[in-house]
Amino acid sequence: MFLEKVFSERLKQLRISQNLTLKDLGEHLNSTKATIGNLENCNKKPSLELILLIAEYFDVSLDYLVGRSDGPKINK
Repeated sequence: MFLEKVFSERLKQLRISQNLTLKDLGEHLNSTKATIGNLENCNKKPSLELILLIAEYFDVSLDYLVGRSDGPKINK
């Protein structure tokens, strides 16, 4: 449950930091407003494919999204 909570919080923070609505982000990710809302409220678990799309869209690491790292940037 911890990972889902961290993921949900970080997704919401990233979305808000980019001034995106649930609908906007859903459209960018080929998803829906409802799906993004459910992810942000821990009502739905994301697929690996969706996690990858979110990480790519916001240019953050998977470790950051799931709480394994506090630094959002990808180490190259």
